[in-house]
Amino acid sequence: MNDVPIRDESIRLGQFLKLASLIDSGADAKAAIGDGLVTVNDEIETRRGRQLRAGDIVVYDGNAARVVSFAL
Repeated sequence: MNDVPIRDESIRLGQFLKLASLIDSGADAKAAIGDGLVTVNDEIETRRGRQLRAGDIVVYDGNAARVVSFAL
């Protein structure tokens, strides 16, 4: 599992998938999320705008990434 730091308190799921390099583009993220292929904390998530916070774990296509706070 990769730890992916974010600068703000939260990030949208579609943005996080790209930031974590789990998906190449926003269009791919929209399709994968809409098709129910993405889980957040072991639950299928179909909302691209879902707000993620530190500690959330996102899984797509067998690859996992954890949201962590950006350390200054």
